[in-house]
Amino acid sequence: MTRVELPKAVLDFTARGPDWAVYVDRLPMLIGELLTEWALERDGPMMHGHGSVVLPVLREGEQAVLKIAFPDVETEHEALALQRWGGRGAVRLHRADPRRRAILMERLHTTDLTELWDLEACEVVAGLYGLIHVPAPAQLVTVTSYVGRWTDALAALPRDAPIPHRLVEQALGLARDLAGDPASTGTLVHGDLHYENVLAAERAPWLAIDPQPMSGDPHYEPAPMLWNRWDELADDIRGGVRRRFHALLDAASLDEDRARAWVVVRMVVNAYWAIEDAGRLGRGLDKEEREWITCCVAVAKAVQD
Repeated sequence: MTRVELPKAVLDFTARGPDWAVYVDRLPMLIGELLTEWALERDGPMMHGHGSVVLPVLREGEQAVLKIAFPDVETEHEALALQRWGGRGAVRLHRADPRRRAILMERLHTTDLTELWDLEACEVVAGLYGLIHVPAPAQLVTVTSYVGRWTDALAALPRDAPIPHRLVEQALGLARDLAGDPASTGTLVHGDLHYENVLAAERAPWLAIDPQPMSGDPHYEPAPMLWNRWDELADDIRGGVRRRFHALLDAASLDEDRARAWVVVRMVVNAYWAIEDAGRLGRGLDKEEREWITCCVAVAKAVQD
């Protein structure tokens, strides 16, 4: 069985905690097992994202990639979503072992939507919405099941938390309305569709990768397109966010009020998570976390000012 050496950046995942250390420790043997069991040949250096490794391989001479993800809730049903899409608007799945969080997929190019002007990229993503927003498989967790946890957490925030209290109250009200709306579930949503999660391909101009699938609402999707490529908006944050927001809405024919509500909820919850992470580690916010909270608040305000 092939023994696989891990890049330093992947070895560094162990600093995130004991569960990550177990994941990293198992990777070399697990990759070797899969290469043997699935009759794959290595075909290039290992790559990685925030929570997975990707290895270019050959399967009977055909180019493919083997991905093994950290076993968290977000990756639990990635294979199910890819299978449901069947290559329509997304990377094509060849084989999967959900228990080991391993999937074998077609190989795409390394070019992503950061190569395009951001508004052009928004139009591409809006076009993908129309392909991937299909009825959700019954096994998927619902977006609204998370909303209840979010509202409990936001309601417990002290008034002096580094998020404007008015914005927290607004997000709470919107979240409760959305959670009670039947239209907030039933559609397969990607959950993290942004510039780097769309790659160029041979059989289609652009295809989505790395879903965090849920049964949700198409209007849940736009937020990641607003907070990514943040540095490019430095000269006009409000205007830049609004241009992206309306480019997505117009190209995808989304309802403005509903999309705005989800953006506000998601951004305030994102800001809360930064506060929670620092508190769990028993320290104050660091510079990166303060900047992230500022970004979240700015996006939430920009879509409604």
